[in-house]
Amino acid sequence: MKTMTIAVLLAFAALPLAAGDIHGKVACKGVRNSADAVVYVAGIAGKTFSPPAAHAQVDQKGMQFLPHVLPVLVGTTVDFLNSDAVPHNAFSPEDCAAKFNLGTWPQGQSKSYTFVKECVATVLCNVHPEMEGFVLALPTSYFAVTSADGSYQIKDVPDGTYTVKVWHPKLKKVEQSLTVAGATEANFQVTK
Repeated sequence: MKTMTIAVLLAFAALPLAAGDIHGKVACKGVRNSADAVVYVAGIAGKTFSPPAAHAQVDQKGMQFLPHVLPVLVGTTVDFLNSDAVPHNAFSPEDCAAKFNLGTWPQGQSKSYTFVKECVATVLCNVHPEMEGFVLALPTSYFAVTSADGSYQIKDVPDGTYTVKVWHPKLKKVEQSLTVAGATEANFQVTK
C-alpha cells in the first residue's frame, strides 16, 4: 500500500500546474472602438521566459504599420517588412528601445530589431511622418490584444495571483490584482 501511495504522489507531482485563461472585455472610452488595448500579466517573481526563436513581424503596408500594436516577449526579434511600392523606414525615439533607426529600404525587403528590455516603443517612419505603430516588449508571455469590441483571451495562464495591466496607445493605463483559477473573467475600462 505504501508503494502504491508513493507511486500516485509521484504521478501527480509530474503533472503540470493547473492552467486556465484570462478572458473578458476592455471598454475603451473616448476612442472609436476598443481595439488595440494590450492586456498582460506583469512580471512574476522568480519566473523567467525564453523569447521565441521565430521572429515576430510588422508589415509596412498601405502606409501603415500592421499590426498597429504588437506585444512581444522581451528578447524577441521583430522583422519590419516593406510591402509598399515606396521606400519605408522604421525608428523609435524611445530610450528603452535604444532609439533604434533601421534606415530606409525598398519594397519586399525587411530589417530587424531585437527588443532586449521591457519597453513600450513607438515606431515611426521618417519617410512618412503619418505612420505610427507600437511594439510592447513585455516580461511574460501572457498577453493579448483586444478586438474592436474589446474582447480578449490570454491562454494557458497557471493558476495563481497576478498583477494584470492594460495599455492602450491613446488612453490611461490601468492595473489590478487578479487570482486565476481555471477560466477567469476580468473586465476593464480605460479612459483618457
